[in-house]
Amino acid sequence: MLEKIKAEAAARLSEKNADLEALRVQYLGKKGELTSVLRGMGQLSAEERPKVGQMANEVRAYIEQLIEEKKAAAHEAALEAKLEAETVDVTLPTEPMTVGSCHPLSLVQTELEDIFTICAKHGVNAITTCEEALYPWNSSPALTAKLDKLAKEGNCTLTGVGYCDLYWGTLVTNLAGSSHKITKIEGSSWYNVEDYGVALAEGHGAGLTIDEFNKTIGCYNETPSDEMKELVESGKYVPSYMWNQNGWLCSKMGLHITSQTQKCIPCIDKEDLKSETLGMVVKAGDVTGMRAIVTTTTEEGITFETECVGKIYNPEEIDRNVWTLCGEPETTCIVNQPATVELTCATLVNRIPQLIDAPAGYVTTDQFPYNEYMVHPMNEYVHSK
Repeated sequence: MLEKIKAEAAARLSEKNADLEALRVQYLGKKGELTSVLRGMGQLSAEERPKVGQMANEVRAYIEQLIEEKKAAAHEAALEAKLEAETVDVTLPTEPMTVGSCHPLSLVQTELEDIFTICAKHGVNAITTCEEALYPWNSSPALTAKLDKLAKEGNCTLTGVGYCDLYWGTLVTNLAGSSHKITKIEGSSWYNVEDYGVALAEGHGAGLTIDEFNKTIGCYNETPSDEMKELVESGKYVPSYMWNQNGWLCSKMGLHITSQTQKCIPCIDKEDLKSETLGMVVKAGDVTGMRAIVTTTTEEGITFETECVGKIYNPEEIDRNVWTLCGEPETTCIVNQPATVELTCATLVNRIPQLIDAPAGYVTTDQFPYNEYMVHPMNEYVHSK
């Protein structure tokens, strides 16, 4: 009887348009065929019951595995169909550009995983400007290791680049190369949450009262490093972009992290500020955004204290990046009003030859050569093929 159920279930599940939920209920539900067999075990002899019970468990596990495999195959097929349907005709005229775009703090990981998985399985090199992808080894190590394995099997390379690749990364390590001694590296990146949509503004606490902010976003501020690491890697706590950036900098400089924490400090203003993005006026003294401060210590004695400052700007504030290398000598580099979108796109394009030349796997750009401006056709910068 059990072999018959197993064979019949396998046949039904192999059908092209099989109703997986209906078949699960039919075979594994409370009134299902397998359950009926188990209920009849009381009529068996003491010698037969263990054997039948073991076989029933094996059949259940077999059917459950078939259902999961069928679900996974359906999900991948749907994603491939979606990607194929969204193919862009680059010969068409562009649509008018609107100011601002949705730029959420997280919630992109699943979509990115799906796209990178498809690319890896088809042996396609892939590059993204998603900040979380720049150095995910210290925020999503299990997922990154999975994608790394798939990319190696597909003999292709996956990576993340963007504005932070250069202006939070190689700019800093190049400055470090001119230092005699470094004890601490401080970094600060400012951006107006009005430019990036509702998700980012709300993720930074804009519009909350101080009390609301401290009870929600700021409630992890005193979390010890080990607990914070566990929360981040499990996906229960979403760190700021500087969390990944500090990991990138440490990797590039050959430093070994001993602890890493993050504190979120609310920003307030003395005047009421109107938010077009949120469709409200943030009263003076309420939260306009936050400073997400990441502190990283290393075995080598160099400490990183970096922050993302995202808020609703008052008329006097501008986008800027400030990096200070404390030591001998002390060096400060300030970049005011960077053209973030244009710099991000140019960085990505200039990284393409290095992406092609890179070894297979999930290879972060701290492992790439320094980026360079291409004065010749792109193919002349590709050396491996």
